[in-house]
Amino acid sequence: MFSKFTSILQHAVEALAPSLPLQEDFVYHWKAITHYYIETSDDKAPVTDTNIPSHLEQMLDILTQEERERESGETGPCMEYLLHHKILETLYTLGKADCPPGMKQQVLSFYTKLLGRIRQPLLPHINVHRPVQKLIRLCGEVLAAPTENEEIQFLCTVCAKLKQDPYLVNFFLENKTKKLEASKDGGAGLVKEDPFSPDTGQNRNQTPSLVTSTLEAAACQATSPGEASPSPVHSTLPNNDNYNLVSSLLNLTKSPVSAACEGLMLVVSLPEPAAAKCLTENTELSQLLTDRLAQFYRALPQSMDPLDIETVESVNWGYMTSNLEDAAAFAGKRALISFLSWLDYCLFASLTYFAIELEHQCFELNSKKAFPSHPYSHSFSNLSHSRSEVGILTSTALLNRIIRQVTSEALLQETVYFLLGEETGPETLAGITQHPLRHRLIEHCDHLSDEISIMTLRLFEHLLQKPCQHILQNLVLRCLEERNYIENKQQEEREEREHMENDLEEDPLFSDLSPDNRLSSPDWLSCSPPPSTEHTKPDGKTEVHKIVNSFLCLVPDEAKSSYQVEGTGYDTYLRDAHRQFRDYCGVCQRWDWRSSPKSFEKCNLDSPFFEGHFLKVLFDRMGRILDQPYDVNLQVTSVLSKLSLLPHAHLHEYLLDPYINLAPGCRSLFSVIVRVVGDLMLRTHHIPEFTPKLLLVRKRLLGLEPEGMSVDHVTLLEGVIVLEEFCKELAAIAFVKFHASVSTSPDPLATVHRKQTDE
Repeated sequence: MFSKFTSILQHAVEALAPSLPLQEDFVYHWKAITHYYIETSDDKAPVTDTNIPSHLEQMLDILTQEERERESGETGPCMEYLLHHKILETLYTLGKADCPPGMKQQVLSFYTKLLGRIRQPLLPHINVHRPVQKLIRLCGEVLAAPTENEEIQFLCTVCAKLKQDPYLVNFFLENKTKKLEASKDGGAGLVKEDPFSPDTGQNRNQTPSLVTSTLEAAACQATSPGEASPSPVHSTLPNNDNYNLVSSLLNLTKSPVSAACEGLMLVVSLPEPAAAKCLTENTELSQLLTDRLAQFYRALPQSMDPLDIETVESVNWGYMTSNLEDAAAFAGKRALISFLSWLDYCLFASLTYFAIELEHQCFELNSKKAFPSHPYSHSFSNLSHSRSEVGILTSTALLNRIIRQVTSEALLQETVYFLLGEETGPETLAGITQHPLRHRLIEHCDHLSDEISIMTLRLFEHLLQKPCQHILQNLVLRCLEERNYIENKQQEEREEREHMENDLEEDPLFSDLSPDNRLSSPDWLSCSPPPSTEHTKPDGKTEVHKIVNSFLCLVPDEAKSSYQVEGTGYDTYLRDAHRQFRDYCGVCQRWDWRSSPKSFEKCNLDSPFFEGHFLKVLFDRMGRILDQPYDVNLQVTSVLSKLSLLPHAHLHEYLLDPYINLAPGCRSLFSVIVRVVGDLMLRTHHIPEFTPKLLLVRKRLLGLEPEGMSVDHVTLLEGVIVLEEFCKELAAIAFVKFHASVSTSPDPLATVHRKQTDE
């Protein structure tokens, strides 16, 4: 009580006293602080009961005023005094001893305000960055400490200053080897130095017991005049360079207060190669990112509604500090948002990290070390072992959400390697179980549970749209490299194609299609952009109008219903196909894919062909389109259309060319659909009033007819509708890809990319 009265009285005296020059006023306040330690013997009174906070604030105000009154970049006498008399060093020692109690909090606040308010660069001064470096080591030593907020604010301020001048980070990369040598040479040098000698002129022997007990006790923990011994947390780092700024921030991120993450993000984004290398090799940042991700995943409920997982609002890592008022909207929402927020933080960190690595190609970043994928192995192991449909569905939905959210190239690559493996060589039927998780995920595309099948197919659809070449190579392309799905009779190729075309015209499946019912070349061209005058490509590929007609005429007229409903024509698919193909070309342009198939002379056509586990499951599903639920069929055809859009010559040939001579025992997308159509024609004859029922089901699916009496054979009727629409979509994709390939540019990918830029 008496001390507070003294503080008020002193403020009143200072207000009435005549103003002194800034330097004298500054020295007065500093000496008032030092005299407190000389004259006071009570070391238990909190610092808030003293005048120390007021004097520190006055010193800051003087330094700020001095800078305002001087030209930019000019150092005033008060700042010179602070630097020359090592005031920050002394404050660090007092803060470390925390004497009087609460002094550490005051020192942290003083450092933070000094660095934040003063515009001129202070960190390059040795008498600034050295005590700042020491104070950094004091941060994060104790979790949930009373000074935690001040520690985070101080560290984030230092990070912000380094962000402004990234080269300064080199002052904060410490070398332990040099530190040990300095310790041997210098001994306990700081103990011999009186922190107050430049300011008060007092001899240490004349200093009362409070100064002796606090300052010497704090100083004795140092090993050299310029360096303090590393804390146990820091000494566990593997190499000689310490990055104490990161280590302190990492310790503070373990606290519920997550503002330290902002400081870490600033440090990660520093464009200094040495700092980036030290961050990768000498800190536990990657361990923190992955361990925390696994921790948040384990906190999720065992079962969640997949719709809740998919539709929860987009989150970013700043959400971690938000007040989740609607966290009770569904069970587990708070845990889910925490998980997705930390995932976003990992993604943002890896994106920034990789951008710096690409800008400075002076060291090789090991992405596996920087951002390992081991949290996935803990988190999604139940996909391989769980027999619970609810557990599989929840894990698949979460994995689907993760894949949608992952944009970092490094993390995406590690995620893909974890899910699919790193294999790129030809796939064999005996080797499909080589990577258990990949095998299980593909098998789940044909699960007994339609929900699991749809969710897993959706997962693969999102994977196919990611800018990662390994996904396509691993799932599909490695099986088509040798083109051994084609019969090895090159000399009869043209004759066989003509023969197949004639067979197609005479086939009973198409006997009801007169030439008038076929879509003539002028008709389909009128729905599309102006084509090239040449309909046959120089390499002898089948004329595109024949391919388009082949797909459009696969479904017989009596099984078609789209022509009776407005707005469901072929032209709508053309517009969508053009847009999607353009987007895919933009993604695939940097992958150096061949624009024409590999020549037969270089192909091993005699090796046995296996379509691959992924295509096998998709073709099997496609073959059962008449007996599967509508939603399953939509998802299967959606994945197949995404594959068909890819601008890869072999994939295009295998999926979109009906006239290739398939090797014995091989099947293609077209041949699978032909078998489905054959089954359809046999079954339609046993369904009375097939055409009216088909039209009614289509109108109900489009919302043009209300739900009324149930219709028998509704699964088959819905399958027929999906089949018709899918054939139109494939025809549109074939035309759009042909149109791009016959443009004036030799590279269709470049052509489409240029058109996108022009638009």
